[in-house]
Amino acid sequence: MKKASSFRESFGYACRGLLHCLRHERNFRVHLVMGCAAFLLGAVLGLSGTELAVLSLLVAFVLFAEMINTALENLVDLFTREYHPLAAVVKDVAAGAVLIVCVIAVVIGVLLFAPHLAELLQINL
Repeated sequence: MKKASSFRESFGYACRGLLHCLRHERNFRVHLVMGCAAFLLGAVLGLSGTELAVLSLLVAFVLFAEMINTALENLVDLFTREYHPLAAVVKDVAAGAVLIVCVIAVVIGVLLFAPHLAELLQINL
């Protein structure tokens, strides 16, 4: 595999990787849709610029984790299609990392959205 000779070529490879995830990775698409829904809800609830920035980082981190998980799974599959305990560990640890990021994103999302939802519903927290 040759090294990218220009910024434009590097950008093209990155876009190709992103498109691969969009086309072939169901969980990536689910995370992307949920992230868009979170932005929509944030806009409706009037989240501040800082809150939207935090939300942006959360969504980006979840998508990043999912892409790293995909890369590791594909790398393992490149070397073996047969079951191997170490291959299973790599895949399970990568999936576990995505799970941790998603749980933290949900917790922080609740902390971001709860005050705005409470205000909307006139509930004292």
